[in-house]
Amino acid sequence: MKAVIVCASVSHGNTRRIADVMGQVLEAPVVDPEQVDMAELAACDLVGFGSGIFTGKFHPRLLRFVRTLPEGERRRKAFVFATSGLPELRFRPFTRPLGRLLEEKGFEVGDAFSCRGFDTWLPFRLVGGINQGRPGAPDLEAARTFAEGLRARTGPASWAVRPPPPGRDFTPCRRLSECRQANDLPMGY
Repeated sequence: MKAVIVCASVSHGNTRRIADVMGQVLEAPVVDPEQVDMAELAACDLVGFGSGIFTGKFHPRLLRFVRTLPEGERRRKAFVFATSGLPELRFRPFTRPLGRLLEEKGFEVGDAFSCRGFDTWLPFRLVGGINQGRPGAPDLEAARTFAEGLRARTGPASWAVRPPPPGRDFTPCRRLSECRQANDLPMGY
């Protein structure tokens, strides 16, 4: 599985710390939106997109980058991640608009991750900021666990299915034992 993480982290490095942990697990480079090699991005099986949240939205650099992406010919898997001083609201999640934009570009967005981060946006600056020390060790461990789940779900075994033997149509098996008998197992089993 080839992966890359596109991250716009500008204020305190909160989102970059989360991206670095995910990148270690996924063996993926973490790059700024302006540094993305479009040929490399097109060859990736999994792409992460993340930034801090500013007034309820992803950073404009990340959004501008995603808007400039060409529509993909093939469905690639993607995930979205963010750090924010305030929690994500259930009735208005800040990850949803970016996920929809990515789907319009041909990505299959399956997962999202967010955690709290140190925030010194104007009203919070007056009191020294909120969530000092975040993301902390528990947040970084949650990011690691999230990335391990992504790796398990999007690794080579879950992507490729061996083509049917010559002269035989492929019919999906109902049970793993039927697949073993028919020799139609996904790669990696």
